[in-house]
Amino acid sequence: MSLRLATIVVEALDAQAQARFWAQALEWQLAKESPSDRTASISPADAYGVGLLFVSSTRPKTSKNRLHLDLAGGSGQVRRLLALGASRADIGQGEVAWEVLADPEGNEFCVLPAADPEDRPAAICLDAADPGAQGRFWTAVTGWPVVDWGVRLRSVAGTAPALVMGPPVAPKTGRNRLRLALAPLPGEEISADVIHLLGAGASPVDSGPDELPFQMLADPEGNEFCILKP
Repeated sequence: MSLRLATIVVEALDAQAQARFWAQALEWQLAKESPSDRTASISPADAYGVGLLFVSSTRPKTSKNRLHLDLAGGSGQVRRLLALGASRADIGQGEVAWEVLADPEGNEFCVLPAADPEDRPAAICLDAADPGAQGRFWTAVTGWPVVDWGVRLRSVAGTAPALVMGPPVAPKTGRNRLRLALAPLPGEEISADVIHLLGAGASPVDSGPDELPFQMLADPEGNEFCILKP
């Protein structure tokens, strides 16, 4: 396919404030910020890295997200993020080796005890009831192979973040607030790729009356994902 995993779409009550928080958290460039615009985006220095696109929404967060980010850096990173406006979160994780925090709008993310790599985040984690089947679908979609035990996909370039899938799975209570997004390569159309994705097990999703800069589909477990419009 002529698509690449390009960004994560994040619904936000205040897209600009969320973009500013995450730009500081990841030490990334704030690519676009306009009070009159419904979106704001941040991106890594690597032009082919996975960025974040914040889209204004009136839907408040009411349950645990099915998709979250893993950062690295241990206790020093935790202190820095709390100072930026993050908070500690309890999602029933119990005694674990990592810290669970939430951004200013309550979106959970983890801070791993490992040293902070230059590539951020370290992983994108997607809940999966059947990790094997989900791994096969997302390998077909992204071209990222499974590289080690469990279901962990990594780009063919070998750079972060990894795409990790597994249980437990948060209940589906509506459209996911965080969604993976694919972008067409320069000069490519997306119609043939949409047909290929539907054949691979995706299903169409009605994104509503809003004019948004993407088309929405869902993976075999109902997780919405986006195809950015050229």
